Amino acid sequence: IKRLEKIDNRIAEILSECEAMDQAECDNSSIVKMEKELTDNEALKAKVVDILNKLDAEGKESINTTDSDCTKIHGRQGSHAGYNAQNVVDGKHGLIVSSDVVSENNDMNQLAEQIDNANETLGRKCKTACADSGYSDVEELEKVDEQDIKVVVPSIRQASTKKPGEFDISNFKYDRSQDCFICPGGKVLKYRNTEEKKRRKVYRVKRSVCQQCQHFGVCTTSKIGRKVTRLLKEDLRQKLEQQYQQPDSQEIYKLRKQKVELPFGHMKYNLHVSGFLLRGLDGVKAEMSMLSSCFNIVRMISIIGVQGLLAKLAN
Repeated sequence: IKRLEKIDNRIAEILSECEAMDQAECDNSSIVKMEKELTDNEALKAKVVDILNKLDAEGKESINTTDSDCTKIHGRQGSHAGYNAQNVVDGKHGLIVSSDVVSENNDMNQLAEQIDNANETLGRKCKTACADSGYSDVEELEKVDEQDIKVVVPSIRQASTKKPGEFDISNFKYDRSQDCFICPGGKVLKYRNTEEKKRRKVYRVKRSVCQQCQHFGVCTTSKIGRKVTRLLKEDLRQKLEQQYQQPDSQEIYKLRKQKVELPFGHMKYNLHVSGFLLRGLDGVKAEMSMLSSCFNIVRMISIIGVQGLLAKLAN
């Protein structure tokens, strides 16, 4: 919007300058120069208007005019335009079973689709799906759990190294029969409303009760009182958290990093791939597919040797 306003202001300035030149009967070369700048600014204005209309139609806050398929990625070096690469690796040999690239800046909506892609490639259903906490969206995990696939994914809370404080929600007791929470100070937080977009219920203590509590100011500083939330799929979340803590699940999760991170490390450090070369989602997907194939060839040679691989291919 600000860019559009600047263009409008510049166009107005050019028109004003043209009128002044007409009155002063300036030479034609200056007028031609002004007309060119006016045309360039009008073309830029049309481009900006087109981008604004596209943002409004697609419900986006930003768009990359060089590659409209990419998204804003947040990394250690800051934010930049890019894509989100996905790999599904088998637990035994570390081969890439399925690779994909998506235009999303996080992994929250990816697990079910990527597992489905891997199952389709193998022609059978996997027994266990393991991923880091970036994939821990409960709605997404449910799609995998419903297929009788064991899910080994820590919640954000389980992955956090920060010790929960005295008034963390984990120290609030949930009363299922009354559908309410009891805070560490013994106050009752009753159900208030449901946030449909976030798929969770909101519980809040009375304002007057909260402000009179000895812990007010430490537990919360909100003038309307402390609130806590509970996912609509909270029972499933707790089940998956307990499943993640099982000894066999912990052994599986220990293998995850070396199995899944190895392909990305090979591409980055051995193949010297620091970014995609092509623009557009289709081109980037093709790049990722080739890189994954290269990794699998190297991996198979490491497992069975060159002659063994040639023999397998010959058969």
